[in-house]
Order: sequence, then structure tokens, then C-alpha cells
Amino acid sequence: MKKEENTKERVCAFYASDYHFEMISLPYINKKIEENDEVVILSENDLEETMQTLLNKINLKEDKKKNILNLNWKNNNSEKIDKLKEKINEKKNLIIFIKGKESYINYTNRKIGKWIPEEKAVKIIDCYNIEEVGENLNDIVGRYHRILRTEGEIEV
Repeated sequence: MKKEENTKERVCAFYASDYHFEMISLPYINKKIEENDEVVILSENDLEETMQTLLNKINLKEDKKKNILNLNWKNNNSEKIDKLKEKINEKKNLIIFIKGKESYINYTNRKIGKWIPEEKAVKIIDCYNIEEVGENLNDIVGRYHRILRTEGEIEV
């Protein structure tokens, strides 16, 4: 499997809109919350309102909706990254979604990659806007071993 470092598990996802990203990631996020994993959303834009709208339209228990909303869907990434440094040292599995333009994804990966210890296993899910990457889709997919889709992770 291609990894940036031995400790980071790399997965990618592609979305057409904020709602599409949320619909793709929601079943996976819900499952990981149920497994008591730590999930962090780093997004170039604020997703709080669209996630609230989506959760109001789906059939999910209120406690699960609350847990999903508690992930902090705002784009206050500096604050999240500071807290992320603390979460790295916890014993929970850590899943980090990085959603935005390719330049944002690359920058954020470089920034957080500098202080993730080699012995700590972290899953990073880079989420690209399909319209932005367009013709580069195959090149991007080639950097990853798995893709996140609504039904979960699939091998490339």
C-alpha cells in the first residue's frame, strides 16, 4: 500500500458538492463513532449548516445525529489542529478527513504530517472535489490504495 509514512494509512474520496461529501462520508463516520474511534474533520469551507440540513432529512436516531454534529463541522482548522495534537497521544484510532481543493489537502497533510509520531497509526482520508481534479483523477487515485465510497472503503 502506498503511504506517505509507515504510520499513516491513506485513503481518498471524491465529491461533487458539500452535500455529496457528507452523504459519502456519513455512513463511514457513523460506523467509526460506534467503534469509539476518534474522527476529525478538516475542511477548507464550513460544513456545519449543510451537515445540519442533511441530518434533519435522514432517518437516524437523535443521539447518533448529535454525536455526528459534535465532530465540529466548522472550518476552524487552527483550533482543530491544536486539539488534534492532543488526540494523537490518546489510545483511540484516529481518522482525519481533509476536504478541499488539492492545494489545501497537500498543505494540510504537510502541516499535520510533521508532528504525527512514527509509531502512531493514523488514517487520513483526503477528499477531493471531482470537478477541480478532473483530468488528474487517475493520477490522484494512483497515490492511494483505497477509495472511500458510500458503501465504505474499496480497493483501487
